[in-house]
Amino acid sequence: MKEGTVIKVSGPLVVAKGLAGTNIYDMVRVGEQRLLGEVVEIRSDEYSVQVYEETEGIGPGQPVYPKGVPLDVELGPGLIGSIFDGIQRPLDVIASRMGSYIARGVEYPPLERERKWHFVPVPRKAGDIVGQGDILGTVRESALVEHRIMVPHGVEGRVSVTAEGDYALDDAVAEVETSSGVVDIKMLQRWPVRQARQVSKKLPPDQPLVTGQRVIDTFFPVAKGGTSCVPGPFGSGKTVVQHQLAKWSDADIVVYVGCGERGNEMADVLLSFPQLKDPRSQESLMARTVLVANTSNMPVAAREASIFTGITIAEYYRDMGYDVALMADSTSRWAEAMREMSCRLEEMPGEEGFPTYLGSRLAGFYERSGNVICLGAEPGESADRRGSLTIIGAVSPPGGDLSEPVVQATLRTVKVFWGLDERLASQRHFPAVNWLTSYSLYQQVVGRFAAKTIGPGWNDNRRKALRLLQRESELEELVRLVGMEALSQEDKLVMEAAKMIREDFLHQNAYDALDTYTSLEKQFYMLDTILTFYSRAQEATDQGVDLLQIIEIPVKDKIPELRLVAEGDWKVFEAVERDIVEQIDGLVKGGQVGI
Repeated sequence: MKEGTVIKVSGPLVVAKGLAGTNIYDMVRVGEQRLLGEVVEIRSDEYSVQVYEETEGIGPGQPVYPKGVPLDVELGPGLIGSIFDGIQRPLDVIASRMGSYIARGVEYPPLERERKWHFVPVPRKAGDIVGQGDILGTVRESALVEHRIMVPHGVEGRVSVTAEGDYALDDAVAEVETSSGVVDIKMLQRWPVRQARQVSKKLPPDQPLVTGQRVIDTFFPVAKGGTSCVPGPFGSGKTVVQHQLAKWSDADIVVYVGCGERGNEMADVLLSFPQLKDPRSQESLMARTVLVANTSNMPVAAREASIFTGITIAEYYRDMGYDVALMADSTSRWAEAMREMSCRLEEMPGEEGFPTYLGSRLAGFYERSGNVICLGAEPGESADRRGSLTIIGAVSPPGGDLSEPVVQATLRTVKVFWGLDERLASQRHFPAVNWLTSYSLYQQVVGRFAAKTIGPGWNDNRRKALRLLQRESELEELVRLVGMEALSQEDKLVMEAAKMIREDFLHQNAYDALDTYTSLEKQFYMLDTILTFYSRAQEATDQGVDLLQIIEIPVKDKIPELRLVAEGDWKVFEAVERDIVEQIDGLVKGGQVGI
């Protein structure tokens, strides 16, 4: 390939000529500092390159060196617990060697080459036929993750596996005799980020991604392998919601991509995750997390790369048979970077200046999610190996305007919408998910799962609670006009029950060890207790009992405390429901309510 020459520089866009043989999306090195860039447009002999580092000092006449390969990432043991920038440079390694600032053109391998990993081969006979995706052995990557070494894509033949032992990433752990020769299989693989990894088959989602957030799991759930978005104005809690999902969701692996957001938010992740314990294993959350950081003070062009870097790493772990959750915060910053590059390329602008291909780019990103049957299988397995990749993207529309192009393009693709409300956030209601505007298209999937595992009343309770909240919204206008006293006993009870649902169930304290995470069982018992109070109170008011007497029964004060009941202590809920029935029945019979 021929070396090119810079002829024009416009911010992150560099135009070069003389790169004959270079293809679209191939990587190049620009200038004497060899800044990394990617060819995004070719017109005749002019090659437009988006550079992933600051281009200060680059000018016409400087050299451009083609690499001949597209932007790719390294995949192998060592990803878990690491933090990379948008082009997979290891920020922790750079910080330890260069300090807090990244020098332009600096390059370190994303994964350590010298470190030895203990490789345990799976039982195979010499000469067994293997194909792409088949597992050859395992490496204990962290306390929570068993890294599965797979046959790379495009390799098929007879295998001979190396004995158990300690190997570096570049050491061969197996040999596969293919039709074109012998291929050494290493623990290290590479994959182009813009190309989705292949799967055997995509399946409909059939299990919920349990997040521990009550408003999400009960009212607007997301399925494993599904897609969701979290739009909201500045300060409404998008990042905090994503942090909570990354911390407590029951995904095996979490890939958190900080794309264009403030650096202190990524710093909060780095400081808090090692201190927090996974609710299932009690191990550090970093033992199942990969971080990709391209914050607002980093080069704009690398935001797009960070999104694709994150999802390629997520797909890699999905192919091992894991349930993976990808958090992207936020896709609006990615879209803004696309808009800037599109303007510099002088492309025809679409709505609000965004490129006309905004919708297809967003769709291409979200469509890489899914509940899948992976390529290959473990030896001796009769069942297919399954994995899932769930994508949760934050959207930051200016001024909270949900009619903005990025939000609308996202909503056309995703199946769950968690609309954050600035009014709820200002009232310190967390999560500030508006229950009147949000929706989930996975409710039937999750409802069937919950009915089997939790109880048949799950779906009925959800419908009853949402009806109460909707009825409360209708009555609020009347209350503002004529006051609460003008309402009937029935409507007053609706307002009281809806208030209990909002304050005692939907509101959650992210800083309380018992309230920050709630299992599906506890969510069911909490909501069921509130609805039991409502139904018994409704029966009592129909028989002439004054609502004020019902509201003042002693057991009602115990309902807000149920959020602090330890997981598994379900007898407390049974006792409270029993007291509700006894005390309200005592009012109906004209007896005294015991304290």
